[in-house]
Amino acid sequence: MFSLDLLHPLPEGVAEHALLPLRIVLGVIMFDSGMGKWRRGIAGTGRWFEGLGLPNPHALACIVASNETVCGVLLVVGLFTPFAAAVIAVNMTVAAWVQKTKVHAPFQGGDVQGYELDVILAAAALTLAIAGAGPLSLDGLLSR
Repeated sequence: MFSLDLLHPLPEGVAEHALLPLRIVLGVIMFDSGMGKWRRGIAGTGRWFEGLGLPNPHALACIVASNETVCGVLLVVGLFTPFAAAVIAVNMTVAAWVQKTKVHAPFQGGDVQGYELDVILAAAALTLAIAGAGPLSLDGLLSR
């Protein structure tokens, strides 16, 4: 006979711990992305933004790199998670839009990188913005 337990494999109260790997992986990816912009030279990111016709490209490059770096760290430790995740969700939604409309990249990469990674990172961030950090976080510790 078919069991509904297959639809809910984790005991009650354990599923909220699933946010931990999502939060840490997203945080590490975003931190590395932001630090990469700083390490490679923020002027290069600014020139790329300028070539795309984005306004205030150097300032925008600094804002994007700072947001990715700081919000990445906040996600890893689980502090101010809804705010940090919302910032990343907006950042990655804009990145997907730029890839599609300005770069004309395909959804899934081929000769050029697609924007599917941007979409999944935006969705992961939106999930954390809505769900919060979970109990294994500084947010969880501070709310006790």
